[in-house]
Amino acid sequence: MPRYRLLVEYDGRPFNGFQAQATLPSVQGAIETAVEAFCGQKIRIAAAGRTDTGVHATGQVVHVDLERDWPAQTVANALNAHLTREAVSILDCEIAEGDWHARFSANERRYLYRILNRRGPPALDKGKVWHVKKPLDAEAMHAAAQALVGLHDFTTFRDMHCQAKSPLKTLDVARVSRVGEEVHLSFEARSFLHRQVRSMTGTLVEVGIGRWSADDVREALEAKDRTQCGPVAPADGLYLVGVGYGN
Repeated sequence: MPRYRLLVEYDGRPFNGFQAQATLPSVQGAIETAVEAFCGQKIRIAAAGRTDTGVHATGQVVHVDLERDWPAQTVANALNAHLTREAVSILDCEIAEGDWHARFSANERRYLYRILNRRGPPALDKGKVWHVKKPLDAEAMHAAAQALVGLHDFTTFRDMHCQAKSPLKTLDVARVSRVGEEVHLSFEARSFLHRQVRSMTGTLVEVGIGRWSADDVREALEAKDRTQCGPVAPADGLYLVGVGYGN
């Protein structure tokens, strides 16, 4: 039974998150419905990450096991044909080798958070960026973000409903930069806690507008206390942009 590795892009707004649900629309449900329409198989796909309601992706990775050995491009074309009414696109497809698994073989996940930092609200990107009117100091945000890099207990930035066994995570990259009218926050790690990226982003915005200092961020992290977290950023601006499978 061949396993196909799919690179997936989606707009998270129409969906109640990635994970399939009985009565609510999901990205997983849309892809699985397309698979059934294509080849008649009712299957469960596996994904590198289960994004929340409203979170987008440009580099989600999933795998699907099919009974027939189809050419990879045929699979991609067929799924896209059945996804034309959904905000989901299969960008690439290839046959996976060995025991490769979309989730368990991943050793890096990369997220981007987009903040539109201007007075006027978004028209074209509504629902795809967080609109922050007050001027943000991206350099101060970047400096403060470095306190989060490394192995830490991220309880402060962990959602109360997180199901991870441990709050210990290693954050490899935390980078903040200004790109025109936007401020971009990039985070890279092997894995993240539930809403960790949005929690860190909201806290760093407090630095950007001058309400918090870099020391405040460090103290919040060291407190290991969820009540010490800044506001949680909305889902709108968050994107899963890549998954790594290197050695």
